[in-house]
Amino acid sequence: MLVIASVAIATLVTLASERELFGVSYGVALAARWAALLMLGFYGLRRRTLTTWIIIMMIVGAEVGHDWPGFAVNLRVLGLVFLRMIRTIIAPLLFGTLVVGIAGHSNLKQVGRMAVKSLLYFEAVTTIALFIGLGAINLSRAGVGVTLPTDVHAEQLNVPRETASDLILHIFPENIAKSVADGQVLQVVVFSIVFAIALALLGEAKRRPMLAFCESLSETMFKFTNIVMLFAPIGVGAAIAYTVGTVGLGIMLSLFKLLLTLYVALTVFLLFVLLPVALLVKAPVKEFIRAVSEPASIAFATTSSEAALPRAMEVMEALGVPRHIVAFVIPAGYSFNLDGTTLYLSLASVFVAQVAGLHMGFGRQMLMVVTLMLTSKGAAGVPRAALVILLATSASFGLPVEPIFILLGIDAVMDMARTSVNVVGNCLATVVIAIWEGEFRSQAPFPSPGEAVVP
Repeated sequence: MLVIASVAIATLVTLASERELFGVSYGVALAARWAALLMLGFYGLRRRTLTTWIIIMMIVGAEVGHDWPGFAVNLRVLGLVFLRMIRTIIAPLLFGTLVVGIAGHSNLKQVGRMAVKSLLYFEAVTTIALFIGLGAINLSRAGVGVTLPTDVHAEQLNVPRETASDLILHIFPENIAKSVADGQVLQVVVFSIVFAIALALLGEAKRRPMLAFCESLSETMFKFTNIVMLFAPIGVGAAIAYTVGTVGLGIMLSLFKLLLTLYVALTVFLLFVLLPVALLVKAPVKEFIRAVSEPASIAFATTSSEAALPRAMEVMEALGVPRHIVAFVIPAGYSFNLDGTTLYLSLASVFVAQVAGLHMGFGRQMLMVVTLMLTSKGAAGVPRAALVILLATSASFGLPVEPIFILLGIDAVMDMARTSVNVVGNCLATVVIAIWEGEFRSQAPFPSPGEAVVP
């Protein structure tokens, strides 16, 4: 309570300084904020948990980005180091866990059954997300009355024109080494599944050595994850500092209505879609929230689902989801279950029309939602994939490009929220599929890796 009170007082002092109330100077406001951060630091030393320090460093990073933006921009390298180390884990971890999960049990029918259940669940949830985004922007009308800055012009972005055939081909790897290097998660998953099926068809004598290798590989990569995660607070803090130092707080205030619309819509999705789903399948909600808090925090700070993937897999297994289900559902969800991204796409597309002063009837909005639903699949691994999809869809419906460049200024802030919702949605999907398969092993209490003591 003392920590919360100190942060609240520091915030009030800062607001008083910015509005020149009560004679509060900038120096007093700065000292108050850093005093509050010191209290948070003492609290972190008492708790000494990874999740606590990630949250503290997010706040510190935001303060550094606000006070010293020039210095904060240079901190980006620390965030990139963390992301690179995480990305080295993904391919070997997925390969090892999928091969052991499929070939180790030799239950190929279950793989097909999980695939069908997962895809049905993904489509149902993402469709609801699209309609929530559509409803939110039509209610708030955040784009109505927004005037384009005079310096906004139609810049050229590389927007790939992909056909249905291209999207299908993108799923299958032509060179597994290239897929690993390019971070194509879905291609790695497809290769691993086919490899595991081939291994399951071998005799026991030839199958056992490869299974032993993959078991050792997956266990090693989980330990590798634990080592890299010790750097997570620094990497996360640096990522937040860079974002605030680059974007600043002023542009967020100018587009506050759009940001508020997105954050409220995502909150509605979490509370009125994902929470009822969890209650419906009788998932342990409190334990799930504890488990998902750390990977969601990492995703929020880094705006990267990949950065949270190894930890998400680990905490879901600790929660009670079998490893072979975790290894199959979460990577598949990164291409087919991007709940936060799909909600944002429907919201942003109508926002573009509102800024341009174009009226879109309900039927045309529905057609655009269906188009977004199809074009958003397989977009994982593409930098700023949401903007690329939005540009392509807007062009198809005759919407101007210029309003999209307003979104570029605050895309990082919006990306934080939608990426963290993507991670929460994929984690819940693993629990749902495990319960449907009758393989969920409830743990009480949840032994969260996020509660591990930081040395």
